Amino acid sequence: GTPTDLPGSATRLGMIPSLTPGEPVALGFEPGVGAALAPINGKATVLSTAESLAVIRQIENDIGPRWVWWSKATAKALIINNIRPARCWDLAAVQRLIFGGWQTNAASIWAATRDLDPERIPKDSPVDLFTALEPDDDPENPIRLDGYLRPDWVDGQWSTTPPRIGRWTELAASVYNAQIVQLDDLQGRPRALATARSESAAELLAAELEHDGLPIDIGEAERVIADYIGPKPLDAAAERAQVAARDKVVLDHLPAGHGIDLRNPSSVKSLLRRVGIEVADTRASTLERRRDEHPVLDALLDWRKAERIATTFGYGWLDRNVGADGRLRGEWSGADGAAGRMTATAGLHNMPSELRPGIVAPPGRIFVRADLGQIEPRVLAAVSDDHDLALATHDADMYAPVARRLRVEREVAKVAVLGAMYGQTTGLGAAALQGLESAYPKAMEYLRTADVAAQGGHNLRTVGGRCVKMNATGTVDMSDRAARSRAAARGRFGRNAMVQGAAAEFFKTWAVTVRARCTHGVIVLCLHDELLLDVPETESAVAAQLVEQCLQEAAHRWAPPTDGPIVQFVADISEIVRWSDAK
Repeated sequence: GTPTDLPGSATRLGMIPSLTPGEPVALGFEPGVGAALAPINGKATVLSTAESLAVIRQIENDIGPRWVWWSKATAKALIINNIRPARCWDLAAVQRLIFGGWQTNAASIWAATRDLDPERIPKDSPVDLFTALEPDDDPENPIRLDGYLRPDWVDGQWSTTPPRIGRWTELAASVYNAQIVQLDDLQGRPRALATARSESAAELLAAELEHDGLPIDIGEAERVIADYIGPKPLDAAAERAQVAARDKVVLDHLPAGHGIDLRNPSSVKSLLRRVGIEVADTRASTLERRRDEHPVLDALLDWRKAERIATTFGYGWLDRNVGADGRLRGEWSGADGAAGRMTATAGLHNMPSELRPGIVAPPGRIFVRADLGQIEPRVLAAVSDDHDLALATHDADMYAPVARRLRVEREVAKVAVLGAMYGQTTGLGAAALQGLESAYPKAMEYLRTADVAAQGGHNLRTVGGRCVKMNATGTVDMSDRAARSRAAARGRFGRNAMVQGAAAEFFKTWAVTVRARCTHGVIVLCLHDELLLDVPETESAVAAQLVEQCLQEAAHRWAPPTDGPIVQFVADISEIVRWSDAK
């Protein structure tokens, strides 16, 4: 049927008479066109452009429902208009959770909830003599006769008129109902519904991170950059001169006429061979171990740092990504297409530590920085339900009790535990791995099961319900040795993904709990296992305490008490002015 128009502002909240806090309500919103609200099992109410924001804001403030929308785009539109919902259900985020991967849109979400072949999703094409509409194919109906969504609606035509927004919003409500059933059908994953909620909230947080940005002191950042590569070049010729000067510091260690290209790994190997150094690869860790063997290694490692800053994090990086308000911005996603870790562009997830002095809290404000400690082994203890490994988490440094149990040095114990999670069976911790098998059998069995399944090309599913895809195709024409090598690599990835994916779920549960509880400040950075909050100076102590409380709350919800020992989670929390002040 046709969505009903809202009679007037007097009935704004009368559209959904029994709405309660946290109750799902589908929302469609297009600035300048209008909005629509739809109960999960009812018709949409269309709002005019003039009143849509006021109605949404009033419902959010007075009731606080769980807004259901197709993607983060709706969240971004609300945030730009100074509406920050407390709760949401992001259909795209839940689609990624259930089916894995990252690429998704309304067409694939709809197909997945209607058992439609994703390979046959129609693509948009202009209507002509050969692609004319079927007689009963109504362009005002978003659903085609074959059950798929109309591609023009998917590509944006849903937002051209208020009635279309209303129909699109009703479809979102329908998809929500289907996703609830899909989550319920995930065998052995009782946390999946809670994960879907936290993953949705993580997308909301991602939209806020994009909008708010990370405060940066441009002057300090440019000073750091200048220390490595010189002043900002005035033209291309000056930039080429700087490049040549950087290269010269390394190449001066060789005789003239060497023909070495420092940006080519094979050429760098030749450089090192000329001074009597043979290396298997030119990774920084390899060169660092042999730094004292020849002065060229020192020069080469310093050159690498400067080159990375010049090419990726130099003056151009600042020009592209820092706004007039002094905030560094990139695009954020609540999950990648693999194990589900948050991602960001603009270098926000791999900024060199040398640039951290430039990340400075604005005047009158301060950063509260919190970094989870030894998160992956603690998560392994929780997801494997290993009694003795859970006991080890009661120590602030859980590698210490593991070392005592294995009767090895702490560093050996650490390498062994990390090696078990990453499938690294050689090196320093190799001898201790056998000890892990007998000391923590359930944890090791958990990892081994993931390894075997991944080697066989079977998709995995994290404790929170995320599908981790294993691509086993393309091995038909391989030699047996190459196929075994590929399978072994999948196994290593699989055992780590089951821990890393669960750790990402825990981190996001913690982050969105902080977002919900910390009304004094905002999260400005999520970096793997680290949170950075921007808070008023007068509230820093309260915010720091709140972050710790949120960690314990998240731990209680994510790893609820069982008959065995409770897994303890810890974080290093500090109040700092500059990001580089963190220990």
